[in-house]
Amino acid sequence: MSTITQELENAIGSLISEGKEPSVALIKSRLANPLPIPVIIKALQAWKKNAKVPTIEKQTKELTADERITQLEQQIITLSTRLAKLEAQQ
Repeated sequence: MSTITQELENAIGSLISEGKEPSVALIKSRLANPLPIPVIIKALQAWKKNAKVPTIEKQTKELTADERITQLEQQIITLSTRLAKLEAQQ
């Protein structure tokens, strides 16, 4: 089970044990790490329907080769500019 799913289940469980009706705001206030509101809404809807939080995993976006090349080119331009300024100071 992912840590996000576990954290959501813990938040909902703690609200239930206190006799409170879980809501987006209450769940959000119980989370140690902030989550996007749509994720919390999805978890709450699934919990209300099935009494179970769906497995939610953090997605990481991998850059394409072209995106990485563009980033590296920008870093080279920035570093070259800084180097030129430093050399001009001497």
